[in-house]
Amino acid sequence: RRENIKSDANWPLFYYQFEEDHNKASLIWNFKTREELRDALETEIRNFMVDRDLIANQLISWNHVEFEVRYESLQDEIKIGDYYLRLLLEEGTDTADIQNPTEFFNDLYHRFLLSPKSHMKAMCLQAMTIVYAKSHEDIGHFNDAKFMVALLDRSTDRLERDRVLLFIDKLLLNKRNVKQMLDTNLLRQLVELMSLAHLHVSRATVPLQSNVIEAGSDMHRDTEKEWYYGNKEKERLGPVSFREMRDLWEDGTISQRTRCWAQGMEGWKTLDQVGQLKWTLMASGQALLNESELATLVLEMLYRMCAYYPSRDADGAIIRPLPRCKRLLSESNTLPHIAQLLLTFEPSLVEKVANLLLETMEDNPQLPRLFQNGLFFFIMMYTGSNVMPIGKLLKKTHLQQAFKSDEQFAQSSDIMQRSIIGQMLPEAMVHFLENHGPEKFAEIFLGDFDTPEAIWNNEMRRLMIEKIAAHLADFSPRLTSNVRALYNYCPMPVVSYPQLEDELFCSIFYLRHLCDTTRFPDWPINDHIALLKDILEAWKTEVEKQPSSMSSEEAHEMLGLKTGEAHEESKIRKAYFRMAQKYHPDKNPDGREIFEAVNKAYEFLCSKRSKSDGPDPDRIVLIIRAQSIVFKRFREELCPYKYSGYPMLVKTIQMETKDDSLFSKSAPILTAAAELCFHTVNCSALNAEELRRENGMEALQEALSRCVGVLSKSTTQDDRAAEVCTHVARCFRVASQFENCREKFTEIPMLVGDLCRILYYRNLPKLNAVVVQTLSGFCVDFWLQTQLFQAGVLWHVLLFLFQYDYTLDESGVTADQETNKQEVSNDLARLSIVCLGRLGGYFKGDDATPENPAIKKALNAMLTPYLADQMSQLTPRQVLKVLNSNTENPYLIWDNATRAELGEFLEAQQQAKIRTGECDPEMGAAFEFEAHKDELVIGGIFARIYNLQPTFPLVNAKKFTIDLLGYLGAQAEYLHSLMALTAGDVDTSTSGQQAMRLKNCTMALEALRNVLRNHSGSEEQCIGHFRLIFALLRMSGASAMQQLAVEVINATTANRKCVADIATAQVLAYLLMVTFTLPACRLTALETLHALMANTAIVKEAMQKGALIYMLDLFCNSQNPLVREQSASLFSKMMSDKLIGPKVRIALSKFLPQIFIDAMTDNPEASVTMFEGNHENPELVWNDDTREKVRPLLAQCSCHIKNSLSISDVDDRRGSFSCPQHVCCIVQAAFPLSNEGLSWDMSYRCVY
Repeated sequence: RRENIKSDANWPLFYYQFEEDHNKASLIWNFKTREELRDALETEIRNFMVDRDLIANQLISWNHVEFEVRYESLQDEIKIGDYYLRLLLEEGTDTADIQNPTEFFNDLYHRFLLSPKSHMKAMCLQAMTIVYAKSHEDIGHFNDAKFMVALLDRSTDRLERDRVLLFIDKLLLNKRNVKQMLDTNLLRQLVELMSLAHLHVSRATVPLQSNVIEAGSDMHRDTEKEWYYGNKEKERLGPVSFREMRDLWEDGTISQRTRCWAQGMEGWKTLDQVGQLKWTLMASGQALLNESELATLVLEMLYRMCAYYPSRDADGAIIRPLPRCKRLLSESNTLPHIAQLLLTFEPSLVEKVANLLLETMEDNPQLPRLFQNGLFFFIMMYTGSNVMPIGKLLKKTHLQQAFKSDEQFAQSSDIMQRSIIGQMLPEAMVHFLENHGPEKFAEIFLGDFDTPEAIWNNEMRRLMIEKIAAHLADFSPRLTSNVRALYNYCPMPVVSYPQLEDELFCSIFYLRHLCDTTRFPDWPINDHIALLKDILEAWKTEVEKQPSSMSSEEAHEMLGLKTGEAHEESKIRKAYFRMAQKYHPDKNPDGREIFEAVNKAYEFLCSKRSKSDGPDPDRIVLIIRAQSIVFKRFREELCPYKYSGYPMLVKTIQMETKDDSLFSKSAPILTAAAELCFHTVNCSALNAEELRRENGMEALQEALSRCVGVLSKSTTQDDRAAEVCTHVARCFRVASQFENCREKFTEIPMLVGDLCRILYYRNLPKLNAVVVQTLSGFCVDFWLQTQLFQAGVLWHVLLFLFQYDYTLDESGVTADQETNKQEVSNDLARLSIVCLGRLGGYFKGDDATPENPAIKKALNAMLTPYLADQMSQLTPRQVLKVLNSNTENPYLIWDNATRAELGEFLEAQQQAKIRTGECDPEMGAAFEFEAHKDELVIGGIFARIYNLQPTFPLVNAKKFTIDLLGYLGAQAEYLHSLMALTAGDVDTSTSGQQAMRLKNCTMALEALRNVLRNHSGSEEQCIGHFRLIFALLRMSGASAMQQLAVEVINATTANRKCVADIATAQVLAYLLMVTFTLPACRLTALETLHALMANTAIVKEAMQKGALIYMLDLFCNSQNPLVREQSASLFSKMMSDKLIGPKVRIALSKFLPQIFIDAMTDNPEASVTMFEGNHENPELVWNDDTREKVRPLLAQCSCHIKNSLSISDVDDRRGSFSCPQHVCCIVQAAFPLSNEGLSWDMSYRCVY
C-alpha cells in the first residue's frame, strides 16, 4: 500500500556525497565500492523479480533484514568497531571526533589483548594512543595501567616498547592514571630508558659556537672497561668494555641469563634485567624512536607527572611531605641519571632536563645536595645556545647548595662564597645571574661583552668548558660504556681566565673598565654607596693580603707527587682525584681534615697562587681611581656622608712620597691617591675636616714638595710629577674654603712657596691654571694673601696676562683646550686676572676678599691704577683685552713698549726669586714706566692725554676736579712766590724748573676747564677755590694760563652756587684787569661778567671797581663789533638788577644819551648801530662831533685808571680798589653846558 510520506532527510546532500570519493577512518567510499553496491543491488533485484514470478499471485515481501552488501575491496582493511584501523593511524590526532570513544577504545584494547601478532598489537597500541589523546576526558582513567607498565618491563621488542611508552605518555593526561603509574614503579623503568640516550652517537651535528667536546664520526668513546659478567655462580669475569660485551653476545659467550654488574647497579643481575644490555643486545624489532627521542619522551612524561603535584598549595604554603613523584625523582638512584643526561649535549634533552629539575627541586629538601650529582659541572659544559632554561635553573639553585668554599674564596665576596658556580664563572657573571635574572644572564653568556659589568666572550666560554671537561675527563667516557655510571663529586679549582688577569672585580663592576672613562664615560652606577663600601673593603683586603701559607713543595707532597719536579695539570688532577676519593667524608668520616688539605693543595697548584706575594700596586690604583669616579659623579648624594678611608689614603700618600722609586714605578698610586683626596674634599666639608684631622694636609704638602722638586722645562702635563701637583693643588683649592684648613695652611711655611714655584714652569699651562685657581682660593685669608705676596706670586701671575689673545675669544670659533694651545693660555690669563683681583681685594659681593693695601700698591705701580681698578669694574676678558692692546686715553698709556718694560722687570724678578730667593724688596711698588715719567698724572689721569681727549668719559669727574684744584693750589702758591721775588712777569721759557711747573699748571688748568665743560655738576667742587682760580689771573706774562683761568671761571658761571661763592670772594677786580690786559680772552671775560651779573653783590662790586668805565670804553672804542655788543648786553644785564640797576642807569646817563641806554636794554646790537650813526631829531642830536668828544674821554679815563693802578693799590686779600677823583674832573671838562644853541638832556647836563 502506497502512502505519501514527506522525508526530512537531506537527500540532495546524500546524493552529492554518494558520488564523491571518501577515504576516512569511519568511511571508505570510492568507485569500486559504488560498483560493488550497484552489482549487489542489481543482483538482489533480479533475484527478487525471479522469486516474485515463481510465486505468481501471492503477496511477496523483500527480505531486507538479511540483505547485506559484501564489499570485496574492503576485505583487507582491519576494522574495529566503526573505524578502519589503517586510516585511523594515518590520520593520527587529526582524525575527526570519534563517536562513542569509550566503546571504540575498549574494542581496540580487546583486540590488542587477543591479537597474537606483535604488528597487530603495535597498531592497536597506536590507535589506543590516538583515541585516548583525543578523548581522554570521555574515556576516563585506564584501569589496566599496571598491566601496561608490566608489559613495558617484560617487552623485548623495540617497536612494542616504543608504542607502549607512547601509550603510557597519553595515559598521563589523566591524573588518576599517574597515581597508578607511580604505584607500579614506572619511574625506575623510565629512568633506565632515559639513560640509553648516552648510547646515541649518530645525532645530527649542531653548529655550536664553542663545542669543544663534539666527537667525530670515526671516534669511539667506549674504551672504558666497566662491565663484569659470570655464567656460573660466584664467577666474576672482566672488566670489559661495552663493545666487548657486544662481541661476547654475538659469540654466544653470554646469554640473557648471564649475571652482569657495573658501577651504578645495586647488585648482580641477569642480562635481561639490565636495561642497557637488554635493549642493545637482546631486543628485536625496529625501534620507532632513537635513544635521544626516547629520552626526550621520558623527560616530558616525568615533567607532566611532576606538574600534577605542585610543591605549594593555592595559598602558597609549602607542601610536606614532598609529593611522591618529586620525592622519587630526588632519590640517589634517579636524580643523578637525570642530571647526567646533560652530558649528551643534545639541545632538546638539555632544555627538558633543566625544566624537569627546576620543577622537581622547587622547595625540595634535597636541593642543597644537588651539586653532589655534578649537575653544575654538566650544565656549564653545555655548548648550545638555548640556555634560557639553564639560566632559570641556575638562578633557582646556585645559591642554595650546601657546599664548603675553599680557602681561595675566603677573601671573595659573599655571593661568590655562596654560589656553587663561582668556581667556574667570573664573579660578574654570577652577579648578572643573581641581579638581572636568567634572561640577561643568557644574553651575556652567549655574547661577546667587554664592559665594566661584564667581560665575557666565546674564548672565555671555550676555556671554561675545556677546564670542566678536563675535570670530568675520567668520567665522561664511562657513560658511553655504562649508562648507569654515577659521578663521584669532587670540587674543581677555580677557573682562571687570562682575560681577567689584570682585572679587579668589586661589587658588580670591573674597576679597570669602570675607570676607563674614555671608553665608558658615565657608565650607570645604581647603588653608589654600596659600591663605595665594597671598594673600601676590597682596598682593606688588598692591603692586608699576605702570601699563601702553602708552598709548592708542600702542595706536591700532599698530593703524593714528587717535589722539585714540574707536573702536568692532568697528572696533578689524577693525583687529586685519587686522594679525594680516598678521604672523601662521605666514604671516610675520619678523613675530612686530609680531604680539605688535599683540596687546598690542588687549588694552590692549579691556580698558581704561589706567584702572589702580597698587595698588587695595580689593583690599588684601580681601587683608588674607582673611588674618585664615585665621588666625582655622585658629589651631591655623598655630601652628607663622611669618607672613612682617610687613614689608608693618608698612609698610602706618605709611603709613596717616601718611596725612592716613586717616579719610576709603573703603578701611579700617588697620582690616584692625590686625585681621590681632591674629590673627597670637594664632596663634603666633613671630609675636609676629616682629612685635616688625619694630618692629610701635611702629607699632601710633602708629596707636593717631592714632585715640585723634579719639575723642569721639559716636564709635560702627563708626567707623574705634574699630575700629582695638579691633584694636590685642586685639593688645596677646595680645602681653602674652610677656615680650619686655611689655618693649617698658614702653619705650613713651604706650601705657598711650592705653589708659587710651579708657576715658574710655563711649559705646564694646565697645571699653572689649577695652581692659580688654588691661589685664588687662598686669598680669602689675609695672612695667606701676605704669604703669597712675600713669596713673589705677582712675578708669576702678572706674566700670564700677556699670553692672552683676545682675537680668539672674539672670533666666534669653537676652541677646545685639548686641541688649541692658545685657548689654554687664554684660560690661564683669565684665571690670573681673577687671582690678582682676589689678592688685592678688588672684588665685592660673593667674590669679596680682604683688602690688602701692600698688594694694591704694587699692582697700581705695575699695572697703573686705572688697570688695577678695572679688575673690579670689567670682566676678565675686557681687562685682558685692554692689557694686550695699545691704548692711549686719559687713564692709561699702554703700548708694546710698556708691556715689554713690565715683562722684562717681572721676568728678572721671577728669575731672581727662583734662583736666589731674593727679589725687589718693594715687591714692585716702586716700579715706574719710562713712558709715564714725563707725564703729569693727577688723580690717576694723564692730564696731557685728557686735554687731547676732553670728551673722554671719566669714572669720577668730581674727584678729578678736586684733585686738579688741589694740584693748582700747591703750584700757584709757588708761582706767586716766585713772581713776588722776581718783581716781574713769570718766566715762560721752555726750560728750567719754573717753566716745567708753569707748563704743568697750564696743563692742569686746561684739564680743569675740560672737565667742567664736559661733566655737568663737577663745577660745584670749585666752591671755596675761586680765590685760587681768580688769583691765577694775576700771572702776568703767562697769558695762556690767564686765558685758561678765564675759561674755567666761565665754565662755572652756569651754577648759581658758584656765582654766589664768587660774589663772596670779592675777586672781580682780577677778571676786570684781564679784560683789558688780554684782548684775546676779552669776549670770554665779557661773557663771564655777563653771567656773573645775575648776582646783585657782584653788580655792586663791579660798580665799585669802575667796571662801567671799562665797559663804556669797550662799547665806544673797541674795534670788535662783538665786544661792543657784548658790552651793551652787559650794561643791560646790570641795569636789570633791581637793587643796583638804577644806579647803573644813572651812571651811564652821565656818558651817553638816555635813548642809547634804552636801546641797550631792548637790543644791544641796535644800540651799537645807533652809537655809530648820525641822528638829529627832537629827541636826539648825535653826530661825529659828539662821538669824538665821548670816545677820547672814555679812552683817557680807562687808560688813566689802568696806568695809575699798581700792585700796591690792590689789597692782596680782597683785591679791591676805588676810582681816582681826578678822573671825574676830566669828564666834566670835556662836556660844556651848551653847544651852539643845542640843548642837552638832563643826563648830559649832569656831565657838565
